Amino acid sequence: MSRNIFILNGPNLNLLGQRQPDIYGAETLADVETRCRALAESLGFTVECLQSNHEGVLIDAIHRARLEACAIILNPGAFTHTSIAILDALNAYDGLVFECHISNVHRRETFRHHSYVSLRADGVMAGFGTEGYELCLRRAVSLLTKA
Repeated sequence: MSRNIFILNGPNLNLLGQRQPDIYGAETLADVETRCRALAESLGFTVECLQSNHEGVLIDAIHRARLEACAIILNPGAFTHTSIAILDALNAYDGLVFECHISNVHRRETFRHHSYVSLRADGVMAGFGTEGYELCLRRAVSLLTKA
């Protein structure tokens, strides 16, 4: 079994720490990635992180995960609410999938309440800030290491 977990981030998450810090906080995506790499290493796993503002790049990464990753943690950003193509790619992936949102999307605008990704996700984390990534990572490792 692969011990590699993909952490994928969608549009505008490259601006984490700059864009709407009242909603998303002051931490940067690089900070989140550093913490996740350290946590994964302490648990005997590795993570590969990718952020893209382009739907096709994320789909290509999901396709690559079929051969290279035992789990995907995905914050699809606005693609959450629009991308059937990402859902289709996730449906072709056999590993664990966790959907992660920094804010509680259910306390925000109504259009944010629907998620295509949730139709495939093994778990959904929303509203725990950037700590949600680590919570998803811990859950993935817990499920992957159960006998």
